[in-house]
Amino acid sequence: METIKLWEKTPGLCLEEPVLEYFPAEKRLSDATVVIYPGGGYGMRAPHEGKGYAEYFNSIGMDAFVCEYRVSPHRFPLELLDARRAVRWVRHHAAEFGLDPHKIAVMGSSAGGHLAGLVSTYTDPIDFEDLDEVDREDPIPDATILCYAVCHMPDDTGIAHVGSFVNLLGNRKDYEHFSNDLNVTDKTPPAFLWHTSDDDCVNVINSYLYATALREHNIPHELHVFPHGYHGLGLAESNPHVAQWAGLMANWLCSLGWL
Repeated sequence: METIKLWEKTPGLCLEEPVLEYFPAEKRLSDATVVIYPGGGYGMRAPHEGKGYAEYFNSIGMDAFVCEYRVSPHRFPLELLDARRAVRWVRHHAAEFGLDPHKIAVMGSSAGGHLAGLVSTYTDPIDFEDLDEVDREDPIPDATILCYAVCHMPDDTGIAHVGSFVNLLGNRKDYEHFSNDLNVTDKTPPAFLWHTSDDDCVNVINSYLYATALREHNIPHELHVFPHGYHGLGLAESNPHVAQWAGLMANWLCSLGWL
């Protein structure tokens, strides 16, 4: 694993340095790659949803990058700034790694899934961009992978994971601007989603809402909902039924021509 600085001098409040961790596959079978955002309610980053996923991608012949983005007490737009920069950095340097700059997926779990969704759907300019050549790259990924993701932010429905958007937004109340399902367009990347129906932390309706928005815009997507499984399962080694999701995702990547 190699640690890569996203900037020589990180812009904005920086109580911790955001970095990319590069995990090269020992036997690479694909020129596609994935940028992974670990979950943790925007208050931490769970290693099993970062390094754990990267090692799985390595096992199927893909390189992977884990974005160690800033979390609370940092606030929006810094999390999105780091996440966009990660995609831009990988795209800008793709040739150096033998990767296709048009085969970059983003992936996230829980709040990390919300961040992956933001990268895929939130297109407004934010502070501290356009600083160098890397920032001139397109930050929109070519595919999105969402694992039990927070997708819907408004809190008047009982669907949202309140802790995530408080950590991300602080006292802001314009939640609809950060609700991924409300920001899907005809240009949103194709997506793979999975969730468990009885997730008691992030309501499965989040995934249904995002999938519905994709369907309304004719965006190709695949959604798998398993009946049982606690929140934060990651690769779900302890739950063989749910653990099928990783193989289903690999098949989906094959359908894109990426594996």
